[in-house]
Amino acid sequence: MGLYEHAGADHLRQHLRREFLKRLPDRIREHDTAEQHRWTDAERRAEADAILANAAEEFARTQLTQGGRVVPPEVEQQVIAAVLNEVFGLAGLEPLLRNPDIENININGDRVFVRYSDGRRERLPSVVGSNAELIQLIRDLAARSGVEERRFDRGSPGVNFQLPGGERVFAVMAVTTCPSVSIRRHRYKTVSLDELRKVGTIDRDLASFLAAIVRARKNVLVTGGTTIGKTTMLRALAAEIPPWERLVTVEDVFELNLDADVEAHPDVVAMQAREANIEGQGSISQAELVRWALRMSPDRVIVGEVRGPEVIPMCNAMSQGNDGSMGTLHASTSLGAFTRLAAYAVQGPERLPLDATNLLVASALDFVVHLERPRGEPGKRVVSSVREVIDADGRQIVSNEVFRPGPDLRAVPGVPVRAKTLEDLVVAGFDPDRLQYTAQGWPS
Repeated sequence: MGLYEHAGADHLRQHLRREFLKRLPDRIREHDTAEQHRWTDAERRAEADAILANAAEEFARTQLTQGGRVVPPEVEQQVIAAVLNEVFGLAGLEPLLRNPDIENININGDRVFVRYSDGRRERLPSVVGSNAELIQLIRDLAARSGVEERRFDRGSPGVNFQLPGGERVFAVMAVTTCPSVSIRRHRYKTVSLDELRKVGTIDRDLASFLAAIVRARKNVLVTGGTTIGKTTMLRALAAEIPPWERLVTVEDVFELNLDADVEAHPDVVAMQAREANIEGQGSISQAELVRWALRMSPDRVIVGEVRGPEVIPMCNAMSQGNDGSMGTLHASTSLGAFTRLAAYAVQGPERLPLDATNLLVASALDFVVHLERPRGEPGKRVVSSVREVIDADGRQIVSNEVFRPGPDLRAVPGVPVRAKTLEDLVVAGFDPDRLQYTAQGWPS
């Protein structure tokens, strides 16, 4: 007899799934309220096992009270095990996520598209049998994804979370013709500037320059388009931070995971923005978290992605003694980053005019590091521009492009850095001769 051929087994399975999705977020909130350590995968599975066992007991009592058929203990255990495997597995996503060559997965209902690390795109078979199954899969994954509940329903049709392997997921329903899912994965969970040099993102001279600006505690903003490698570059820059420094990271969804490497970064406070609950209460924005970060005695504040009014507290952090802070920003050019920062700043409660915003940015930010895809190499990412922020002049930010795009968009030395900046970099171990551009091309 198959597992669900027993009378009541499928009913029990549906009951257990429903109770699991209802109770696990409550247990996560209770765990957070008690200020305990973040659950490991094993602890989360043990908690889920306990929830399902209790729900199975309640189901049996209800059946006995109502005169229904009780599922035999051996079948009950099989159902519990099956539900555990369902909710802790990744269903049809599993083989895609196991493929190290797949970088992005996009799902529109029953249509699945992937992009490989070499730039190739391909359509693959569906991972689910219906739109309802896809919605349920996302709910299952979101319910156990992080340190809080992540709803996915008509009242909250968009959800953003991280999978256990570090992949970032965004899904949307109700406002689209079919549920849509986008999964972005990072090829490098831990990475150094030297490793980026080996894969061609930067050359040896630029790697030395970037390492020096981190060691010299310059404030850095990493910019570029979507999926260009901004988070990877931020991790590589953070790898140059001495291990004795205290870091506070602020993210919309955990991606940096600097707290995972206790040898490289033993003193890290990782914070994640929180969405409102079903009553519309309890949301905590990145802007608020950055303000909190300033009260936690950080040596550096790292904002995973600047996308709104948190730009004001971030700039305050950078200009109030937390030198060496960093962040990322979506921008099409290194120069365009300043326009984007001003646009975000006006969204904040401070409502700063453009002149005041530019003064704040110029006093806070030292360098913008911009990433591009080189011409003719779709699978590659390279640093194409590095700007040193000089000053603000009314409605303009004054900057020098110390590394500019070369013929293939790879960065080559441009305008010299200021004398005072160069002095700071030399103290941090930089050889100024590395800024001498030659026509021989990009050094390896």
